[in-house]
Amino acid sequence: MDRVDWAIIRHLQAEGRLSNTELADLVGLTPSPCLRRVRALEEAGVITGYHATVDPAALGRAFRVLVHIDMAAQDTATIEAFEEAVGRVDAIEQCLRMFGQPDYHLWVAVADLPAYEQFYMSTLTRLPGVARTNSQFPMKTVK
Repeated sequence: MDRVDWAIIRHLQAEGRLSNTELADLVGLTPSPCLRRVRALEEAGVITGYHATVDPAALGRAFRVLVHIDMAAQDTATIEAFEEAVGRVDAIEQCLRMFGQPDYHLWVAVADLPAYEQFYMSTLTRLPGVARTNSQFPMKTVK
């Protein structure tokens, strides 16, 4: 990858709806070579898709919580049951299994604090194998 490929990636990350002509102008190419490079980046698996950025508040999910989960057991059945259950919960946007402690980091998105309390009591603490949780609320997004 050269500087033009990196420029293509940077511009598409900032605005995935750029036309090929607009992108070509931004990176200093004519449309045909620009399109070839974009397709090559897609075929190489560098560009894996194009996505819409949505406003969480418009979806009723403006309140984000980072939840640390410690599991009661580390056996395969418990881990698989937990991960399967997490996959079915819409409010859990991301689940990362960690090396070390905690066992999992979950990003949860709900409407507000009362909605999180209800989610916590009715869903989160009832997930298979959960021993302990620790919730953190972001103060501000810096980057």
